Amino acid sequence: MPLSMYQASVPVFTQALDALGNVLAKGEAHAAAKKIDLAVLLGARLAPDMFPLTRQLSIACDFAKGATARLAGIEVPAWPDEEKTFSEFKARVAKTSDYVRGFKPAQIDGSEEREITLKMRDATRTFKGQPYLLHFVLPNFFFHATTAYDILRHNGVELGKRDFMGQVPGM
Repeated sequence: MPLSMYQASVPVFTQALDALGNVLAKGEAHAAAKKIDLAVLLGARLAPDMFPLTRQLSIACDFAKGATARLAGIEVPAWPDEEKTFSEFKARVAKTSDYVRGFKPAQIDGSEEREITLKMRDATRTFKGQPYLLHFVLPNFFFHATTAYDILRHNGVELGKRDFMGQVPGM
């Protein structure tokens, strides 16, 4: 049986988002144990020209919710970027996971050829559904999720590959 668009999106996003929520919880616990100001971790970057942890988290969530909605052919919900605390970011990640988890296979499957147009900063780009998911969304989503993990790990949070992977379905 071929891999469906639903299988390549919703379970992948929810596994990674749930893991990211757990990574944030470990980051928050680490900061409390080491008496580190949470704002320091939230503002941390891997390099001066990279976004801080807060922006990495928001972008990862936006890619997951935006892609799922677009593949389903519905309006992408607008969520303001107002989070300032670990608790608020954990809630955003959980809200995103719940939103994505709410889609059914029938809403996503068959979207391989759906035309998806994105307005970017300086251009408009049009994709077909499958290349949009596989070659644009998933690499971007995992870049930002990985960078969020890396920022916390770089700042001393005891994290490993299992934390990044989360609960692998079927294992």
